Amino acid sequence: MELRSVEELMDLLSACRGSWHAPGSRGGRVDLHEHALRTAALLRRRRPADKELQVAGLVHAIGPLLCRGEESPVTASARAADAVRGLLGTRVARLVRAHHRTDHADDDLLRLRHADEECRHTGFDAGVLEDWRTVLELLASRNSRLGAVD
Repeated sequence: MELRSVEELMDLLSACRGSWHAPGSRGGRVDLHEHALRTAALLRRRRPADKELQVAGLVHAIGPLLCRGEESPVTASARAADAVRGLLGTRVARLVRAHHRTDHADDDLLRLRHADEECRHTGFDAGVLEDWRTVLELLASRNSRLGAVD
């Protein structure tokens, strides 16, 4: 599945609400919607200028919705990356794809992975999905102008 618009992505992110997933042995079950919002919010606090990193945190959790059945977290991440690449660009897709196989030499992947882990263990109000629409539209617009070349 390839997402073609911000509206399709917003719908998919909304569908994460109430979907529970156990994304790894270290974390318990998480609500994918809240997990996505919290991961993005943590990254926004830590790297306020890096919109692509923040959005990678927001969309990294859509993989389980794109996978039917019991697929590995690595497979779910690959499906999520493939779904968002055309809309949000190659950097966001690379971060989403690799966040379960974190390269310790890549600071951005480490930031995403740490935020992903931290928000499984902390609860806070991360706002609402609609707060992210403008950022998603900005990245989608910039990506369409660049041509989304891999």
